Amino acid sequence: MIGLEVSRKEAERIRRILLENHLLNDHFKIKHASDHIYFPLQFIIEDSKLNEMGLSRYNLVETDFEILLKKPKSLKEYLQGKISLEKIEELKKSFDIIGNVVILEIPDELEGEKYLIADAAIKITKRKSVYRKKSEIKGVTRTRELEHLAGDDSSETIHQEFGSKFKLDVRKVYFSPRLATERKRIVDQVQDGEIIIDMFTGVGPFSVTIARKHEVEIYAIDINPEAIRYLKDNISLNKVDKKIKPYLGDVYEILDQLNVLADRIIMNLPGRADQFLPLAVEYLKPGGVLHYYQFSSDFDKPIEKIKTAAHLRRVEILNKRKVKSCSPGVWHVGIDAKIS
Repeated sequence: MIGLEVSRKEAERIRRILLENHLLNDHFKIKHASDHIYFPLQFIIEDSKLNEMGLSRYNLVETDFEILLKKPKSLKEYLQGKISLEKIEELKKSFDIIGNVVILEIPDELEGEKYLIADAAIKITKRKSVYRKKSEIKGVTRTRELEHLAGDDSSETIHQEFGSKFKLDVRKVYFSPRLATERKRIVDQVQDGEIIIDMFTGVGPFSVTIARKHEVEIYAIDINPEAIRYLKDNISLNKVDKKIKPYLGDVYEILDQLNVLADRIIMNLPGRADQFLPLAVEYLKPGGVLHYYQFSSDFDKPIEKIKTAAHLRRVEILNKRKVKSCSPGVWHVGIDAKIS
């Protein structure tokens, strides 16, 4: 095939010119000789084009080039030709990375390709373990069944997010990396000196992220003993021991024992948080802010539930947003409400 012969001293400058003009054929390796470099070309360059680029004094030569085996850079590239593009797009939407763990949602019709998909995930992400979702999140502990597909069968990991570190076991606790932006949004609203109740804290992603940025007092509650165990690890890991108080147990019982009023209450339990709205209102200071999350097809239903729970207290909706898609027509929505 045709190549451009240049001296070694000028090789880098010429390479850039060829790239800028889309002339370098990246399917073949650049050839190195003792005094010269040979660049594989997309096509024969006319003399006028060589002159225009200032390359007229270099020789076009016929030579052999070694084929460059390019590694796929995405799940789509790796699986292209093996699985339909439509199915690949579906897989990409349900692709979660938590620390060194990849969690996939693989539909039943791709059961026969699950190990191929898992192998692709390992190669693309460079993570150590790949699991497949085998159930929805269920129970008061908010956990799901996972099937190990590739890499190490090690479900404990450390996830990093905006400078915070979260140790967790994906089999034993709930954690969603897709809420990272939402957590940062809440952090940016907090003021120093606030008292905060995190009613369903999990391993503490909201609490820890807030505590790292602000001088606050946080009461972090969860009914899952594994979540609280990891929360305590994360409090130490992020050096926020003096700002977060972890509590294991039912939120009704814990708040009754604590008897504190909060400037801000976080309710990230979208499947069941509405059951705890009257309790949250009871422990929110006048003028306090409620961060309420619910699965819903619109904003009207969750807002109406907040207003019903507030009863005679005035509700001001500060913000409403779709946090992430859950299923066709259903969203994980977030409502920020100031209750006076």
